[in-house]
Amino acid sequence: MKIRIWIPLIAIYLIWGSTYLAIRFAIETIPPFLMASSRFLFPGFLLYFWRRVAGDPRPSLLEWRSTIVIGLLLLVGGNGGVTWAEQFIPSGVAALIIGSVPLWIIVLNLFKPEGRHLDKVVIYGAILGFFGIALLIGPSQLFGTSSNINPLGVIAILLAAIFWSAGSLFGRNAHLPTSPLLSTGMEFIAGGIGLFILSGLTGEFSKFSFSLISVRSFLSLIYLMVFGSLIGFVAYTWLLRNAPITLVSTYAYVNPLIAILIGHRLAQEPLNLRIFTAAVIIISSVFLINNNIIKNSPSKQKKVQFLSIE
Repeated sequence: MKIRIWIPLIAIYLIWGSTYLAIRFAIETIPPFLMASSRFLFPGFLLYFWRRVAGDPRPSLLEWRSTIVIGLLLLVGGNGGVTWAEQFIPSGVAALIIGSVPLWIIVLNLFKPEGRHLDKVVIYGAILGFFGIALLIGPSQLFGTSSNINPLGVIAILLAAIFWSAGSLFGRNAHLPTSPLLSTGMEFIAGGIGLFILSGLTGEFSKFSFSLISVRSFLSLIYLMVFGSLIGFVAYTWLLRNAPITLVSTYAYVNPLIAILIGHRLAQEPLNLRIFTAAVIIISSVFLINNNIIKNSPSKQKKVQFLSIE
């Protein structure tokens, strides 16, 4: 049983840690929103029809409404923002900032009455995490006085993290299908359609040509479809039902590190003392927050289910 658990867990470590660099390669010759739309639409329809044929009941209108909202927040605002931002910032930095989503969830929770009574460990973890983000992208990066990171990319990735957090919070209490894979397929369809519309609105259709797609971009898109979306989510859903949630949640700490190392190794992205220190600080803060939430949550699986769109 331990081997059966560790194989999909390591697969998630490697697959979701590598998707950020795959996104960067894919958008080299494919417009970002169109690429993201393609990445989710095909797996979404496949998951949906697979689960319907397998016997899952037809979703209600309320369930469709919930998954549409989640798909728009997570995939259009979150993943779409990440994909667009990676035109300007290293994939490892993007992964590290997105890895800080639990920090933004804490901030958004402060606007809810029940979210204003936070455990001291969570507060300390959030403060530590935002210090790490400040170290990573501080004023010199955000206002463009440093040449290391494009400020447009920084702003886009921060907004993506906020959208991601909002989608995660909404999904905790949303009315969803009982089948996680059916729900995921519906979210993929909603997000994919939203990204396709956004691609048209931003004029990407006029810039796109199949003849311009490089082999590396095409293979990266296929990798994102098959491994990042289909295999990754099937493995993740299986783990949620068969492995301790404390073990499953470790992907949130491992993925950014793998993204940074892969980006440095395969794309010569920067890996300096500032990035390394910020990574240690942010990942430590996420560990403090996640560990505290999981220990005190009456519904442990649902709390992390929507933090995993990579």
